[in-house]
Amino acid sequence: MQLSAVDSLIEKIVTGMSFECVDIERSGRGMLRVFIDSPQGITVDDCALVSNQLTRAFAVEGVDFDRLEVSSPGLDRPLKKPADFERFLEYEVKLKVRVPRNGQRNFVGQLVSANETSFSLLVEGTEEPLSFEYADIERAHLVPEF
Repeated sequence: MQLSAVDSLIEKIVTGMSFECVDIERSGRGMLRVFIDSPQGITVDDCALVSNQLTRAFAVEGVDFDRLEVSSPGLDRPLKKPADFERFLEYEVKLKVRVPRNGQRNFVGQLVSANETSFSLLVEGTEEPLSFEYADIERAHLVPEF
């Protein structure tokens, strides 16, 4: 099964179980990591339930993997989709852009707006929010609140 087909299968199963598929990572030696979330948060039992379901589906579909990890995205949850940015309006976000803007690639600020193509951060030391296109973002994640 091709990688995109595996991602689609994972997404379908996770959302079918009323969870959000936040991210899918692959690393050496057949390791597959799936990060799930829900408005109520994620428990160890939730992770075990999703892991068991994915393992069964992988056996049926012939998905080749050596190890599967299912976990919550953590306090520094990655933001991947426009819906993530819309959901976390007013939260503090750290991001890295692909191409430097005025010699700077890393930004931290409050997420003040988001739509299907872009979002804006109010960065400390600026009076106006900075606008970013999703296509220009290398990575973005929430800044943990303690």
